[in-house]
Formats: sequence, structure tokens, C-alpha cells
Amino acid sequence: MKHWSAQRLMALIAVCAATWLVLGAACLLIGSTGNGWPDAMQFRLRFPRVLQASLIGAALAAAGVVYQAILRNPLADPYLLGVSSGASLASYIWRLPVIGGLLAALGWHQSAISQQLFAFAGAMISIGVVFALATRRGRLEPLTLLLVGVIVNVVNAALFLLINEIVRDQTQQATFIVGGIQTPTTQQAATVAIAVAISWLILMSLSGSLNVAMLSEGEATSLGVPIHRLRWIALVVASLMTASVVAISGPIGFVGLVCPHLSRLAVGNDQRRLMIVATAAGAALLALADAASRMLAQPRFAGTILPVGILTALLGGPFFLLLLWQNRRRMMLAEAGQ
Repeated sequence: MKHWSAQRLMALIAVCAATWLVLGAACLLIGSTGNGWPDAMQFRLRFPRVLQASLIGAALAAAGVVYQAILRNPLADPYLLGVSSGASLASYIWRLPVIGGLLAALGWHQSAISQQLFAFAGAMISIGVVFALATRRGRLEPLTLLLVGVIVNVVNAALFLLINEIVRDQTQQATFIVGGIQTPTTQQAATVAIAVAISWLILMSLSGSLNVAMLSEGEATSLGVPIHRLRWIALVVASLMTASVVAISGPIGFVGLVCPHLSRLAVGNDQRRLMIVATAAGAALLALADAASRMLAQPRFAGTILPVGILTALLGGPFFLLLLWQNRRRMMLAEAGQ
């Protein structure tokens, strides 16, 4: 592993930040009624959306990098593993009046922090179920992992629809199924931003060790890395970061799959560089997707704002199928060579 100085780290962060700023500024030029430099009122509406979309995209992309490293699976993604849907379901349950009454009886309130705790619990329950069912003789089977993740997503969606039908609330359906950019309260936005920032700093500090986590357990142990502890810490922190943003956006899919792979084409597989570049790519991708949804809302196009998760699914679905085909082809060639 090559030595990476603080100067190179700061230079890469500066380049990524500058790229995001340029693309973010371009997103401010696109509105649901027309394009061009926004006036004061339009700026107040667009600017928070660009920031929120960037924060969500950055968190999902960084979590995708971690999941793919610790699971040694290029197809791992917070959405595909059921983490996003579990967090979103728990966040929706947190909104129910009966939960508010129960929390009040316990001396709690439906605050942004309690929402984050519910979302994190939902994420960890989902990923726990996936791991338990996809583990065989102490080893995770990649294809089984994805299959169980899809099943967990279906179960979470069914539970949501059941609860949603009981409480007769139709406003959350599209957001839960595909995710979108909503308008959180100031307390929610601040809590999410703090949780993501702390989680990202922890994962960035672990990124050098994540390079070792991609090796076999024997090789990692011989290098003196406590591989099991590293994987659990990275898993918990990545799930916390995912749950934080999903609590206010719903399960936006495939950002954590597409951005790490595109970033590898630019900087290779060194997790230290990849974490930074993928984070910026995720922020830019979701900000651009949100800008595209606003453009489609213009009268000359669809005339309505589509949830941004629809656009990421249209991009990520074919991308996932391509990766799945390439992975299967690699496995067939490896078997043929034996």
C-alpha cells in the first residue's frame, strides 16, 4: 500500500469539492417552471434541495464503498441489502401517532434523535436478517446475499403497505417505494448532517484498513488487522449513515452501487481515494437527478415532479444487471479454467 501524504489527501478533497460545487451551481439553474439564474425566492427553494440531495447521495455512495469492501462483493449496496427499506420502514413507524403516544408515556418525544434511533434499529434488524440467512458454514454467499436482500425489501414493503392501509395515509407511498427529496425540519436536517459527518470521518479513518479487509481473512490476520472487529465497526457505522439519510428521504436505490464503480474507473481500488471520490460522485449524482426531476416537472415535459428515486432506479437497474452479468461471466471463466 503506497504512502499517502496529508497534502495529497487535501488536494483530492479540494478537487472533488470543486467539482461538486460546479455541478451544484449548475443544478441551481434548473427549476420546475423554467431554467436560468434563480431569483431570491427560487434560490431559497432550490438551494436546500441541492444541499439535501448532495448529503443523501454522498452518504449512500460512501456506505456502498464500505459494504462492497467488507463483504468483498461488488454488487453490495445499501438498497439491495435491505438496509434502506428497513430504515425507511422504521422511520415511517416512528411517525405514527400511536408511537408518539408510547414515546410520550416513556418520557420521550418524537424528536429528530428518536427518529434516527428508530431508523438505525430498522436498518440493523434488516441487515441482521440478511446476514443470518445468507451465511453458510461461516461464509457469506454473494448471490444468496442479494437474493435474501431482495426478499427482505419485499417483506418491508409489504409491512409498510399493510400499516399504510390501516392508518389510511396515502401521502407516503411513493416516497417509501422509491424515495425522494422531502422537506425535513431544521432539527431533522441538522441531526442528519451531524450523523453523516461523524460517520464519514470514522469510515475515512478506517479506509486504509478496508484495503486489507478485501483480502482473505488469513492474509488480513497475518498483517495484524483485527478483521472481524473492523468489519463489524464498518458495518455498524455504514448502516448508521444509511439510516440517517433514509429516515428523511426513503429508500433511494442504486446510488451506493453506481458511484463506487464509476469512481473505481477514475482512481482505482484504493479505499482511501475511493471513499473521497465516491462521496463526491454520490453528492453530484443525486443533485443532478433532483435537478432532472425539476426539469421534467416543467410544462413542456411531464408537468409533475417525479420522486428522484425513480430516476436513480432507471439508471441503476440496468447498471446492476450489467454488473451481475459480468460477475457471472467471470465466475464461469474461472470455473472453466480450473
